[in-house]
Amino acid sequence: MKILFIAALGTLSLIQAPSALAENLNGKTLYVQRCAVCHGAEIKGTGPLANKSNPPTPDLTTAAFKKRLKDYPGVIVSSVILRPNGDLIPKTLKENGVKIAPYAWRVKDFRDLNQYMSDVILKNR
Repeated sequence: MKILFIAALGTLSLIQAPSALAENLNGKTLYVQRCAVCHGAEIKGTGPLANKSNPPTPDLTTAAFKKRLKDYPGVIVSSVILRPNGDLIPKTLKENGVKIAPYAWRVKDFRDLNQYMSDVILKNR
């Protein structure tokens, strides 16, 4: 009976792994394609365009940002991306000749991106 139970748990973990991996891959893909140019691979504000925006791109691994990311998952990410009253990101990209195609963001994308960033931040402790 124990062996059957352990085998069932193992099977369930295999079934759930691809879903979690897919979400993480979506978050990573979005980050690499849309965010890393300014924030850098380590999310520390060290990308090629980090110092070309005004204000400069922030380090997202700071204690204050970690707390905001934890307290308001997805909200921080979406509020920056969908910034209704400013065009800092598009302006910085345009001024530096970087073209990133428009993207139809979904709630799942914000969650995946938030999870990916949280994972990177945890690894950099």
